[in-house]
Amino acid sequence: MKNKLSAAARREENWGWLMVAPTIIGLIVLNLWPFVQTVYASFCEHLGFGHYRFIGLKNYIDMFGNAEFWKATWNTIYFCLLTVPVGIILALFIAILLNAKVKFTGGFRTIFFLPLVCAPAAVAMVWRWIFNGEYGILNQLLGSQIQWITDPKTAVLATAIVSVWSSVGYDAVLLLAGLQNIPKTLYEANSIDGAGKIRQFFTITLPMVSPTLFSVLIMRLMASMKIYDLIYMMADETNPALTDMQSLMYLFYRSSFVAGDRGYGSAIVVWTVALILLVTLIQFIGQKKWVTYDV
Repeated sequence: MKNKLSAAARREENWGWLMVAPTIIGLIVLNLWPFVQTVYASFCEHLGFGHYRFIGLKNYIDMFGNAEFWKATWNTIYFCLLTVPVGIILALFIAILLNAKVKFTGGFRTIFFLPLVCAPAAVAMVWRWIFNGEYGILNQLLGSQIQWITDPKTAVLATAIVSVWSSVGYDAVLLLAGLQNIPKTLYEANSIDGAGKIRQFFTITLPMVSPTLFSVLIMRLMASMKIYDLIYMMADETNPALTDMQSLMYLFYRSSFVAGDRGYGSAIVVWTVALILLVTLIQFIGQKKWVTYDV
């Protein structure tokens, strides 16, 4: 009987491995192996046609000694500071409104989620028209001539606005799912004790939704640190504000595919991944102080 059970357990285990094999193979082929190649390429000089010559730490020495690289690093961090806190606060506010007992809740959810399914190129084109300094609708409303996209003082802010607008609906839907998992009895018991809405938010809502909030925070930080497509479509090579908008991923694109220095571009990617890992590690250490997993 024991042998039969062991054989059945082995067959079940084999079926389990078979079911997850496509995902594992996909991760190895499409994610892990390309990253290993990127790490190797960061220590090499690209000779063309897929050939590399090992040069040690030269790419990293050049990278850390390049003022443009440090400017792109700061731009990436600054972009995160502009978009992540504001985006999460707005998403939580929208989620709370959608969780309230109002009419057409499903319609509102769809409206807020729509920006995510729109093509990034279409989104960028519409916002470029809105921010146009000569005939843009925003300047028409404000009665001003602000060069939103070409002025270094406002270019990053304009890009951050588009980023928050594009992602806030998705984050709100995730947070709404977390809010709907909070037992209503907690609010009822708290109301009997005389607690108001504000006190209930800080004592019940915020702690109970904190695991979802933490997940959204991690995803949004990663997405903001990898920002590329929005900058690429909002600004072109002739934009005088490009230096102030250029992120690490945009610098990687210019180094690898415009300048053709793929070894240097690979070093930028490795630095970006290390930066993301550092920020994520700090978040996982800090979440012990504010994330509540006990219901």
